[in-house]
Amino acid sequence: MNTRRDFPIVTVTKKAEASLRRGHPWVYAEEITGRVGAAENGALVDVCTQKGAYLGTGLLSEQSKIRVRLLTTNANERFALPFWERRLRYALDYRQTVMGADFGCCRLVFGEADGLPGLTVDRFSDLLVTQVLTYGMEQRKSMLYELLFRLLAERGAPVRGLYERNDVAIRALEGLPQEKGWFEGLPHPDSPVTEITENGILYDVDVENGQKTGFFLDQKYNRLAVAKLAAGKRVLDCFTHTGSFALNAAKGGAAHVTAVDVSEAAVAAAKRNAERNGLADRMEFLCADVFDLLPALAAAGGKPYDFIILDPPAFTKSRKTAENAARGYKEINYRAMKLLPRGGYLATCSCSHFMPAARFEAMLDSAADDAQVQLRQVEARQQCMDHPILRNVPETDYLKFYLFQVV
Repeated sequence: MNTRRDFPIVTVTKKAEASLRRGHPWVYAEEITGRVGAAENGALVDVCTQKGAYLGTGLLSEQSKIRVRLLTTNANERFALPFWERRLRYALDYRQTVMGADFGCCRLVFGEADGLPGLTVDRFSDLLVTQVLTYGMEQRKSMLYELLFRLLAERGAPVRGLYERNDVAIRALEGLPQEKGWFEGLPHPDSPVTEITENGILYDVDVENGQKTGFFLDQKYNRLAVAKLAAGKRVLDCFTHTGSFALNAAKGGAAHVTAVDVSEAAVAAAKRNAERNGLADRMEFLCADVFDLLPALAAAGGKPYDFIILDPPAFTKSRKTAENAARGYKEINYRAMKLLPRGGYLATCSCSHFMPAARFEAMLDSAADDAQVQLRQVEARQQCMDHPILRNVPETDYLKFYLFQVV
């Protein structure tokens, strides 16, 4: 360690030391055993063992259970502008490499997976949408946003504005307010609506009022996997939201697609998307609760669909509710398996980190046993590669997606 250390120090337990040495970037409040030097909320601090060995430098979050999030384990790192620019360049370089022609509509920054904990940046054509979930990133966001504008322009991919979607309750855990709006430090257009193309399908994305950051980018290529199996099939798309899986199935040649969501606004948006893509003649749209619809379809008799897609919202956002979530997942999957004919297809997924793959798969096996069917696995997939998974940070691994044939 050649650079003089001027940062305050926090010392941690052996458990935290072991976790950090394995590459996980978080230090929990109860793992801190001492502090040397005063540090303001959001400040850079060095993390050391109880014997004084350097483990890394990170951002302090005084009100969060995750008290420090490491940025680096390099003791010689300097945290001037070049450090942050380098991190953003790495993130953009990665997306341009793995996304190729889809770089115009993808997640540019995925928090810890890009060494920028608490920062999410999505690109929707000519607009950026951001979400900041940590105090330290909130303090540095102006610098990061200005860098992003410049770096994208240098790559021939300029954007017209940046919309902040900081309207999430989790910010309260960091002592941050909920808010949303254009970032006023940069130019922006009058309208929060922009057009994107994904898998050859056009969508209007409302970055102000859409769910999360406006559109779910993580299922991009899972939708293509559905499209490849859809030709000639009667498809039921449950929890359709703005219709993305349904539209991909229709574009893939489905004979007919029924798209269902409990939200009237979502159903209306899905119908508009179908009309603008010239697919409405093979689609119908229902506003219904899937938990009521599937039993009603079974009671009506027959096998009206030979491909069912289940893309529900996260049924659990904590370990405390994981058991209830498992029951919800089993209910809809069991109902779908019973409703499908032999040889039919099922696409099913979970977007909750707190429903790990092993538990989700055990639920599917149990549902299949109860439905007295067997599942022939076509594919097991995860989130799109613009949401990269760090193997030593399991929190970055959250989306499970499966395609089965029911036999």
